[in-house]
Amino acid sequence: MTLRDHIITRIMAEGPMRLDHFMTTCLLHPTKGYYTTRQPFGQTGDFITAPEISQMFGELIGLCLAQTWLTNGAPDRFTLAELGPGRGTLMADALRACRAVPGFLDAAQIVLVEASPILQEQQRKVLRGHHASWINSTAQLPDAPLYLIANEFFDALPIRQFVPATKQWRERLVGVMDGALHMGLGPALPQPFLAHRLEDTCDGDVVEICTAATTVICDIAARVDTYGGAALIVDYGDWRSLGDTFQALNNHQPVDPLVDPGNADLTAHVDFEALAQAAAPARFSKLTPQGVFLERLGITDRAQKLAAALDGTALDAHVTAHRRLTHPSEMGNLFKVLGLYQNGKMPPPGLQP
Repeated sequence: MTLRDHIITRIMAEGPMRLDHFMTTCLLHPTKGYYTTRQPFGQTGDFITAPEISQMFGELIGLCLAQTWLTNGAPDRFTLAELGPGRGTLMADALRACRAVPGFLDAAQIVLVEASPILQEQQRKVLRGHHASWINSTAQLPDAPLYLIANEFFDALPIRQFVPATKQWRERLVGVMDGALHMGLGPALPQPFLAHRLEDTCDGDVVEICTAATTVICDIAARVDTYGGAALIVDYGDWRSLGDTFQALNNHQPVDPLVDPGNADLTAHVDFEALAQAAAPARFSKLTPQGVFLERLGITDRAQKLAAALDGTALDAHVTAHRRLTHPSEMGNLFKVLGLYQNGKMPPPGLQP
């Protein structure tokens, strides 16, 4: 039985399926889920993340956290964590760059939050030689100062979608019609957690919420606020959710998310306002475009130093990578950076209070 058949059977027995339940099934089904059955990253996967584009991304992220660690008094024991580490490329680049920061690696307890056994195995290979440990959720993070990276993690968390309906809301649900999966609307019901969105929405608008993201942010922020540290959240999205951003990618191309469940990556834009509000009492930075953030950290100087040893196609690829990460028409504006930090401290370098 395919995952599509499994979902249709479940809907026929239980009724229309919430979108967050559909996404979770597609991505994490034990034997047919997207993340549990394949390696989705890189040229041979379905998408490429910033660390796979250039080593500069991970290097600067690592040094940003290392500088924050120094500014915060260089605690002699802390957690250096990454959420959804992919193939481990970002963490490997960050650790290599941070060798230049005296005491940082000796004090770091490296923790990777990864639910996929296949990706855990890949990360172990890439991070061989480092003393790292793996956990399944942010609830298991140690009670210690926390310096955390979350790059393209929150966009993959399951969402729910609602449309306004005369001071109430109708939820978008996955149903079955003529043997195929399709999107439909549930009954109009009050949704108290969306009361604040009635004023800025109208008929036809779509509002997305991600309860799982709130849980993760609360875990992170509680440790940062209690023990110190900082978190860097890098993802595509904007300050407030508005519109249908649910999407699927297969072989680097957009596809219909309902056609072949389990064989495409499912994502949605991140609502950074919801993340920031859930972080209290920890502080959050001004939301900053990725390109601006990387330029403030010195990516152009780093790019020029690396370029000095390159020529031909390698140099062309390097220049293209720098542009892709920073240019407003590419990842520079689409991706945003939000920093979380302890009350009474300053945000990480490259970000503003």
